[in-house]
Amino acid sequence: MSAPPVVRTPQSVLFACGQNSVRSPMAASLLQQMFPQKLYVRSAGVKKGELDPFVVAVMAEMGQDLSKHRPMTFEELEDWEGMNFDLIITLSPEAHHKALELTRTMAADVEYWPTVDPTDTQGNREQKLAAYREVMDGLMLRIKKRFSRPKP
Repeated sequence: MSAPPVVRTPQSVLFACGQNSVRSPMAASLLQQMFPQKLYVRSAGVKKGELDPFVVAVMAEMGQDLSKHRPMTFEELEDWEGMNFDLIITLSPEAHHKALELTRTMAADVEYWPTVDPTDTQGNREQKLAAYREVMDGLMLRIKKRFSRPKP
């Protein structure tokens, strides 16, 4: 019987999704708030989208200001500061494929956290906000589970 895989604690984390406008900036902000001194956290997308106002509204409910976030592609992030991450967490299939492509030339672990894109939600403003809150809550649970140290 083999031992369970060892989960390393990274020092730098990149969250990635399709357009860096909803899921990845949300996840990066949540992780940064939970561990402000311990981790270097960024987000990127396969393509560049526009910051979604529902993300800004939902994160403001948590006391986090994402109004100044500017969506960025993997390539822009690499040009701006390099791609020196220990862990890339992908939240969409296209981001996962892109991250796996990048790991051919860089040493980083890649984890895939399939996350619903709330931009497809139909309905009124409150129904849309509820969908974004659900995504945020799911990301928060995954982040707590992945990055909290077990108590001895």
